[in-house]
Amino acid sequence: MSNDKKAQTPQSPKNYRPQTQMIRAGSNRAFQETSEGLFLTSGYAYSGPQQAADRFSGDDVGFIYSRFSNPTVEMFEKRLAAIEGADFAKATASGMAAVTASLLSQLSAGDHMVASRALFGSCYYIISELAFRFGIETTIIDGKDHQAWQEAIRPNTKVFFFETPTNPGMEILDIAAISTIAHAAKNPIRVVVDNVFATPILQKPLALGADIVVYSATKHMDGQGRVLGGIIASNDEAYIQEELQPFLRNTGPALSPFNAWVLVKSLETLSLRVNAMTANAQSLADRLADNKSHFPHLKAIIYPGRDDHPQAAIAQKQMSAGGSLICLEFLGGKDQAFAFLERVELFDISNNLGDTKSLATHPQTTTHQRLTEEARLEQGVTPGLVRLSIGLEDVEDLWEDIENALKAMNT
Repeated sequence: MSNDKKAQTPQSPKNYRPQTQMIRAGSNRAFQETSEGLFLTSGYAYSGPQQAADRFSGDDVGFIYSRFSNPTVEMFEKRLAAIEGADFAKATASGMAAVTASLLSQLSAGDHMVASRALFGSCYYIISELAFRFGIETTIIDGKDHQAWQEAIRPNTKVFFFETPTNPGMEILDIAAISTIAHAAKNPIRVVVDNVFATPILQKPLALGADIVVYSATKHMDGQGRVLGGIIASNDEAYIQEELQPFLRNTGPALSPFNAWVLVKSLETLSLRVNAMTANAQSLADRLADNKSHFPHLKAIIYPGRDDHPQAAIAQKQMSAGGSLICLEFLGGKDQAFAFLERVELFDISNNLGDTKSLATHPQTTTHQRLTEEARLEQGVTPGLVRLSIGLEDVEDLWEDIENALKAMNT
């Protein structure tokens, strides 16, 4: 079966509930095996020259080369599409390969896109520097300002791009409202949403009006710090078949079959992990807020699942829960942020996120280091900001570790 086909298969009917889709969707049993097969092959043999010719012409549906498609990669694509509620999904070698392909596959020199300024550092590079080098015009705005989206539209605007929640400042952008603005334009604009923080478990951008959703599968989808991967999902068949697929086929950001196999197996427990991590994060954010008066160095606790989040109403409208990320902002800037990070013992200092192990990072000096100071501050990446990715450890151990680190800063 070719990965150019829709995600629905006899093994993954869309009327299955989400948890069943995570276990069953996309399965392709060659030998009635219970675990999905791992096809470590670069190429495929044909019955004869005519079948080879028919495969390349599209008259015969099947695999040609693993840069184009692979049975294990196809299983990952179909399973994620079913979870996302999408007709199509295409996998890539990394999350940034997914972001880059999702945009450059549909943009040409002279086109224009609008992006929210609150972006992961590498995404900001794509928008602010790489696109410019390819002759693509960009306008960067405050994504929370709906009027700014409207006013940024030009006759040649093709794409709106944003994250929500944003990395790392946890701003929440209204997917439905921004999509309505895009689709009401004289020349309808495609909306691309990076949904990596929320995951398809907590937020469904396509159901809210977005046209394309992208993920770093490295994060929650693997969730155990093992492999890189990315994926792009959409219901827009023309975009997938006529723009994205040729771009992927010819530029080659192919996902390794081994990594795809790991991700297929990881999706089986995605909702269990995300929901448990989110429960831990909610508990820790609430405890931090309740005890904030005991931690004089702490300026703010930023968590989308709390009513005191600046965009709490939007988060409650489009997310089923607050997610696994918390941001802490320290009054004393980088020195106090580092002091906290040096005192936590259970958290690993790592720029990754969405792992079963709890991780902590200082975005100003890691993920957003290469941005200008002005760009960082515009995104809320202050010297005192610390991002916590909450894992699956016992919440009491996590709380004790955070509390002890904060208390130690008082001495």
